[in-house]
Amino acid sequence: MLGVALVVALPVIVVMAHVVMPTQGVWQHLASTVLGRYLGNTFYLAVTVGLGSMVIGTGTAWLVVMCRFPGRRVFEWALLLPLAVPTYVIAYAYTDFLQYAGPLQSWLRELFDWGHGDYFFPDIRSLGGAATLITLVLYPYVYLLARAAFLEQSVCVLDVGRTLGRGPWNLFVSVAVPLARPAIVGGVSLVLMETLNEFGAVQFFGVDTFTTGIYRTWFGLGEQVAAAQLAACLLLFVIALVLLERWSRGKRRYFHTTGRYQQLPEYRLRGWRATAAFTACALPVLIGFLIPSGLLLQMAVAKGDALFGTRFFDFAWNSLMLAVIASLIAVGLAVILSYGVRLHDSPLTRIATRIASMGYAIPGSVIAVGILIPFAWLDNTVNTWLHVHYGKIVGLIFSGSAFILVYAYVVRFLAVSFNTVEASLGKVTPSMDAASRTLGQTPAGTLKRVHTPIMRGSLIAAGILVFVDVMKELPATIILRPFNFDTLAVRAYSLASDERLAEASTASLAIVAVGIVPVILLSMAMRRSRPGSGNHH
Repeated sequence: MLGVALVVALPVIVVMAHVVMPTQGVWQHLASTVLGRYLGNTFYLAVTVGLGSMVIGTGTAWLVVMCRFPGRRVFEWALLLPLAVPTYVIAYAYTDFLQYAGPLQSWLRELFDWGHGDYFFPDIRSLGGAATLITLVLYPYVYLLARAAFLEQSVCVLDVGRTLGRGPWNLFVSVAVPLARPAIVGGVSLVLMETLNEFGAVQFFGVDTFTTGIYRTWFGLGEQVAAAQLAACLLLFVIALVLLERWSRGKRRYFHTTGRYQQLPEYRLRGWRATAAFTACALPVLIGFLIPSGLLLQMAVAKGDALFGTRFFDFAWNSLMLAVIASLIAVGLAVILSYGVRLHDSPLTRIATRIASMGYAIPGSVIAVGILIPFAWLDNTVNTWLHVHYGKIVGLIFSGSAFILVYAYVVRFLAVSFNTVEASLGKVTPSMDAASRTLGQTPAGTLKRVHTPIMRGSLIAAGILVFVDVMKELPATIILRPFNFDTLAVRAYSLASDERLAEASTASLAIVAVGIVPVILLSMAMRRSRPGSGNHH
């Protein structure tokens, strides 16, 4: 287990090693000019997006699991759809739609006969605009994990709350949310890490954050050491968040005290309550998915990408293959690490797993450089040895292959699967392990026959999250991809960054389309995965 943690943590260690290196005054210059702005904007984004995602994600998850209202079955999977839209794509789509020369403002000016300066219209290319769009794309992290947690909850606990006279709202606040807290906090921490790592949308909107600063320092100024030190600051920010949550949770543990799982009680909503529930679930889907997808579809039909066709199937296959392999490996490693901590809960194993899952907090490009440095050295060493002993040079074995991309994705997104699996495993009471062991099961047997069936919904959730994240991943892919190896994300971003949005719309829609099918299928599988549910849901 420590070996797994070390391999995954290697790029993080390489980046952190730069912290002690001298920077020839660049750091002092950054501190005196832009560091304050980086801190302020990053903090504002983290707080706004974190709170917004928590409210939308937890509220909608409770509604679709526990309430009956028109359209609920559709919203179960539809609420995940914004996850398939990359933040940079939604930023481009809305900017095109809402800017001064865009269709909406042009229509308003024509309708009311307004001129320039006659009316107020909020600027989408702003800190507030970035926070709103990022929230709409990231809330499904919280929704997915909260929904998995609510589905895994025992009816007995909820029944006790009802016999004590608790109504649906009180039951939600005082029983369901505290029980689901590890999952909700896991989701919010993923949202915060993704927000701290956000690059495409904030760069396009001209918002200075730590991430844009790291890119500018690394690639603009060529100051790798100073950029790595900025990345280390970002990492400390995330470590502080994680420690704060652990401290606030204290010694409390959240277990299910029964193995009895019946069908969950469902509240039938009528009249204005049904309308309110429908609206609360419909708005995030409409603004976060349907409108931007509609705008992209319109652009793709009107103009689109000239390369659409056979080349496009190559892009789609590359993206799909990488996403499937990376998600399977990441979920497998997450199970090994979280179960390892459960079996041997020592400070060393806890620190090792925390370091291993810190990759999510480091920008993709920094991880890419953290991987390139050791692997380029390894390639050179192998080639030198082969040349000396056999007179051959085989070229780039590691750093020129798709292997290095999969490695980068696992490092980058292990935290996604680890947080999900750990939250679910943490709710399995230790007495189940003890009972299994007394019946002669090994630790591996206990994991296979006891824990995995209980955690099935959360394992599926972890797989979905990593899959969709890899589909959208951009910075590490651009730096590490082998020659003539493009993904849909690279194609979309390279066109959109040249302001060729109509052409980029085709690849953007393809990312969304490839991501939708597994999201819907896996969401339905989650619905059936509730222990003891059979297939009656």
